Amino acid sequence: MSAPRVQCRWVAGWFVAVLAVTSLGRAAENLRVREGDVVLRDFQFATGEQLPEVRIHYRVLGTPRRDAQGKVNNAVLIMHGTTGSGTQFLQPQFAGELFGPGQPLDAAKYFIVLRDGLGHGKSSKPSDGLRARFPRYGYRDVVTADQRMLTEGLGIHHLRVVMGTSSGGMQTWLWGVMHPDFMDALVPLGSLPIQVSGRNRVWRRMVSDTIRGDALWRDGNYSTQPPSLRLAAQMVFFMTGNPVLRQKAMPTAAEADAVLDEFVEAYLEQADANDMLYAIESSNDYDPGPGLGQTRAALVAINSVDDLINPPELGILEREIQRVPRGRLVMIPYDANSRGHGSHTFARLWKHELAAVLRETEKPAAVSGGKSSR
Repeated sequence: MSAPRVQCRWVAGWFVAVLAVTSLGRAAENLRVREGDVVLRDFQFATGEQLPEVRIHYRVLGTPRRDAQGKVNNAVLIMHGTTGSGTQFLQPQFAGELFGPGQPLDAAKYFIVLRDGLGHGKSSKPSDGLRARFPRYGYRDVVTADQRMLTEGLGIHHLRVVMGTSSGGMQTWLWGVMHPDFMDALVPLGSLPIQVSGRNRVWRRMVSDTIRGDALWRDGNYSTQPPSLRLAAQMVFFMTGNPVLRQKAMPTAAEADAVLDEFVEAYLEQADANDMLYAIESSNDYDPGPGLGQTRAALVAINSVDDLINPPELGILEREIQRVPRGRLVMIPYDANSRGHGSHTFARLWKHELAAVLRETEKPAAVSGGKSSR
């Protein structure tokens, strides 16, 4: 039986889900993907608000294996970025590099969980009906929902590795702080372990203020998507991607307009202004910094030199990784293969580092100081 097939357009480092039917690539085309939902009862948000039910949708590959005590010991959690969903990890540039026979996360060996984070995809979100009455959630709520999904729904109480891209990478840092004994390894990609600040904060505020200031947003009670959603999509395009590749793809004004328009139209096919607003603003509570020293798992932070959202010249990751007892960083170099912020989803750029930390955590590892490799 072949895997359910989901088509996603890769544009500017973000995925936009559309319709169905595309190949997962030779290495991944025979994977069996199963989908389901876990309903979390009486979910308490950090704001104090509560919903009687929160739905977390997931896709799984592989088979859970249990140790002598009956505990699952081969589970992996992979978390997507802002406005994404777990379907994006079924694309050839990710699944085709990681999930096939002999690859780092061979589905014959690992039980892989691709969830739709709270507020995203097929999980509970504002556009389901509550709109602006949906409780304000933060990244800590996302992690709490994921932890309950794993333990209450899938019977998983320990993970071989927690990893994520972009905001999923930020949530990976939080996993290490909030649940330090839950995993053997952490692999945050395309992220920094500090409050959202500087230019990163500014572009998010621009998106948020644009939607909230749109007269047709109507406090979240719009009948058609407000025009501000288009500008929000353009901001997403602007902040992602490799500038050299962008220039090659858009060498004239007309071509730049065409590529931008294609991205925006694809984005708007699935986007919702409330969902976008909530997702952007959910980073407001993010600050793993004070707890970094409590992280116990081996951690490999992977960023890229050409990431406009997390530029290496800030020196933040080099500084903060020193506080992680078993942490090291990897900086993907600037070349024809890197994809700016989107490098996090082109697994061939960094899969050897994932394989290395998996080997390292197969047996007890000595605590080491922060190290950098380039």
